[in-house]
Amino acid sequence: MTTEKLRYCIFDPTGNITALVESGVAVKDQPEVAAGIMDLHPEVEQVGFVSFADEAAAAEGCPPVSLRMAGGEFCGNATMCAAALYAIRSGLQSSTEVCVKVSGAGEPLKVSLERTGGDVFAAAVTMPPAKSIDELKLSNGMLTDESALCLPVVRMGGIDHIIIEPDSGFLGLKDNKELAESLIRGWCSALEADCLGMMFLGEGWDLRTLTPLVYVPGADTMFWENSCASGSAAAGMYLAAESGTSVDVTFEEPAGKLRVCSDPAAGQTVLHGAARLVSEH
Repeated sequence: MTTEKLRYCIFDPTGNITALVESGVAVKDQPEVAAGIMDLHPEVEQVGFVSFADEAAAAEGCPPVSLRMAGGEFCGNATMCAAALYAIRSGLQSSTEVCVKVSGAGEPLKVSLERTGGDVFAAAVTMPPAKSIDELKLSNGMLTDESALCLPVVRMGGIDHIIIEPDSGFLGLKDNKELAESLIRGWCSALEADCLGMMFLGEGWDLRTLTPLVYVPGADTMFWENSCASGSAAAGMYLAAESGTSVDVTFEEPAGKLRVCSDPAAGQTVLHGAARLVSEH
């Protein structure tokens, strides 16, 4: 299928430019279609495929929006964009809540939207809880039974995230992109992850810098992303677990800020971001 035959739009969710395809595309063809769109629009960092429930399906309780990422991974920014697209297509003008069924998440996610002007939305998504927060034991960059080096890894449905704190011996990877990209491929395979992020955190508490690297083997993409919603949520979950109390932290990322409120006692994490429709094709 060529891109000329596709209906798709491009969103800007805090700089993590996302294309959403509304035309029906077979799952096996989605990585190729996504690659075609990214060739046409080099600013696009990821592609998702959306569908909306018809009245009969909605009456039976189906979520109004379904989203599958090209690599079958989970993406928080794309989830917010899919909810915003539904609001636009439905002509919704005021605040609303939309349930989105998204790849990598076991249950539909609730997205709260507030239209702030035109096709621009403030959004908050209740993120799926982490399956576990573990230690990745490393030696010379590879997995080992010996605890020579350890990195925290937040395992989530559809994506896992390695958290690199300012005092980590791996912080230098942020400035050695070739090595970081080589390592994340190997670690993703070793962890058998659907998708793997490497989140580099800066100093601070309620405001911290975050630099995200994300590898999606199913779509064969590697990006130093302008923002990463699931990675921000994972970092918030990790910080909350480490402190043993709820956290409200804003991450300053290359293209803007994402706020995460994570309460380990309640098992709930809410990510606050934004989504803006850029163009339609």
